[in-house]
Amino acid sequence: MHHDTSLISLIAVGFALAFIFGFIACRLGLPPLVGYLVSGIVIGSYTPGFVADAHLAGQLAEIGVMLLMFGVGLHFSISDLAAVRRIAIPGAIGQIVIATAIGAAMAMSWGWTFGAGLVLGLSVSVASTVVLLKALEERNAVDTPNGRVAVGWLIVEDLAMVLALVLIPTFAVALGGSTGDDAHAGEHGLFATVAITLVKVGAFVALALVVGPRVMPWILRQAARTGSRELFTLATLALALGIAFGSAKLFGVSFALGAFFAGVVASESSLSHKAAASSLPLQDAFAVLFFVSVGMLFDPGVILREPWQVLAIAGLIMFGKSLVAFGIVLALGYPASTGLMVSAALAQIGEFSFILAGLGISYKLLPAEGLNLILAGALLSITLNPLCFAGAERLCGWLKRRKGGNAWGEKKFALLEGELAAAKERAAAKAAAHKTFTPEELVERFPLFAKLTAEQREVLIVHFEAREADPGERIIRKGDVADMMYFIAEGQVEATVGENSFPLAAGDFFGEMALITGEPRSADVTTVDYCRFATVSAPDFRQFLKRFPDIRTEIAALAAERGRMNRQE
Repeated sequence: MHHDTSLISLIAVGFALAFIFGFIACRLGLPPLVGYLVSGIVIGSYTPGFVADAHLAGQLAEIGVMLLMFGVGLHFSISDLAAVRRIAIPGAIGQIVIATAIGAAMAMSWGWTFGAGLVLGLSVSVASTVVLLKALEERNAVDTPNGRVAVGWLIVEDLAMVLALVLIPTFAVALGGSTGDDAHAGEHGLFATVAITLVKVGAFVALALVVGPRVMPWILRQAARTGSRELFTLATLALALGIAFGSAKLFGVSFALGAFFAGVVASESSLSHKAAASSLPLQDAFAVLFFVSVGMLFDPGVILREPWQVLAIAGLIMFGKSLVAFGIVLALGYPASTGLMVSAALAQIGEFSFILAGLGISYKLLPAEGLNLILAGALLSITLNPLCFAGAERLCGWLKRRKGGNAWGEKKFALLEGELAAAKERAAAKAAAHKTFTPEELVERFPLFAKLTAEQREVLIVHFEAREADPGERIIRKGDVADMMYFIAEGQVEATVGENSFPLAAGDFFGEMALITGEPRSADVTTVDYCRFATVSAPDFRQFLKRFPDIRTEIAALAAERGRMNRQE
């Protein structure tokens, strides 16, 4: 029986070539993304040899876009953006407007329509967050003030491009493109079309932000409580892809926007880091296929046909918008070192540029040659971006050595450092308030769990909820209905049975007897000093005793011994 192996061929050859060229790119000191794009060019229709199925590649690319946007949403931090808002928001918006205007004017001078120029300008105005983070990680600069400004700047750009993904389809006909359904293209006026779109998007956002935080974390927690890693990974992917697909079908928004909000909502869950870690391998894999599929669309012949246009696009990406950003940073009153870091960060384009270009082509706004120019600019800018950072670092060093060379903007920079430090402290306090333990800390604090494997401890930790209590607070009252068990992570409590009292300190636990017997509480428990607890609800307590029989036996034995002591006293 004959089987169609187009999908298998695409995935097998695509991954193999992506690895080979990605590895070569790394050895040359370039981002692997360059290798992925080159591998797509090799198996594309514009080069000889094996030609992959472009239609299948496009569908796999859509999955890659959804997972990429889900990852962007997962790592979106309002607090980080708020700390750099005074420079990132006006700076990014101003730079996008100016760079888009320059790109549009450039395209119109080539005889393109305004719609094509607008898409081209937007595509080259936004830099790749993936490329930036890689560059900052290599320089240990992610947590520096300038690094966080650059990341915040690109977050604002990403949000602006999410808005562009919503508005481009709405204005496609007005800009000279097509909706893909010409029969209904003129059914509504522009105002009505915009109003309908905004209502749909607003309904989707409201539903996502109101219902999502109540439903998604609950689903993730239930999946985590099963103890099955594959089920948790499946739950994460089902939420990411399911919400993206459902939002497109029900509300008419893009897959990318749906996936982004799925990530934003999931980021509010205490399991967001676990969700990010679970989805990362598939996100990486499909992101590779996305870049490979983009490379398949690139015609290398554009370099020979339109060399001046290629150089113009590369110049706008690497010098034009970087100089604009540098000027905006200085105009906002910040030092030249910050401007140089932001300029180097913006001297490249990546994933959002490809998504916007693909959207422009699908709505017949951007000619195929436009995508070729954007891809050529991406390859050149990403390849040369390390040189931009090296040059920026040298200039920063020269400014430091020059007396008063970086005096401009020192006051604003000091204020920025203070806000970033305060944001970091708030984030740490928030994380500490919700944190229970790592598997290693669990054993250090509670020897009771030493016999469990690391994977079993991870499952157990999911059942814990963090709680704090001030000195003198009554945690348990005699006669109450038992609803949870307490593990003392920090501090000391005093348990009172009748006229007798005994202390319990960090590493001890209490409240288990009533859960085991089903009877009301038999003691009062009061905090002696500030305490942190890891609590387990009654249903979860029964579930993990059933799952871990050794722990059940040990807790039951300790509870029986404690009961005998109470009766003797």
